Amino acid sequence: MSLLLFFGSSGVGKTHLAVAIGVAAAKRRNMVYFISCHDLIMQLNKAHTENRLETKLKHFAKYRLLIIDEIGYLPIDKQGANLLFQLINKRYEKNSTIITTNQPFSKWGEVFSDITLANAILDRLIHHSSIIKITGPSYRLKDKIDVLESKKSSNS
Repeated sequence: MSLLLFFGSSGVGKTHLAVAIGVAAAKRRNMVYFISCHDLIMQLNKAHTENRLETKLKHFAKYRLLIIDEIGYLPIDKQGANLLFQLINKRYEKNSTIITTNQPFSKWGEVFSDITLANAILDRLIHHSSIIKITGPSYRLKDKIDVLESKKSSNS
């Protein structure tokens, strides 16, 4: 059981690395599930509304590796933060999780709309984790920046 936290700005390869690890784990016959944080919270909210939350939490808790992509790209309301906490708590010290985020941990109180829940989530995530900060320019923008630089220098 382990936890990886990939932290960095958009386009630096966090999701790519998480998916590559997920594929390698799946090739070794591990049950792996990849989901964006937004979609995860939407599914948990729907299950909560339909009185099926415990079943949905068990569903996500059973995976040997759960990859939660893009925590912090969209704000999370208090209900969503509470549901995510329940899932993290259910998986805590049982199965592996990979998280990708573009937000420093100091901003997670704002992301989760509740500093107490953010701290509780971080407490469980950071306890057994390897935190990998990825820096550099966006891979998706590198060709565009090269083109802009070329045009700029040719106009000079």
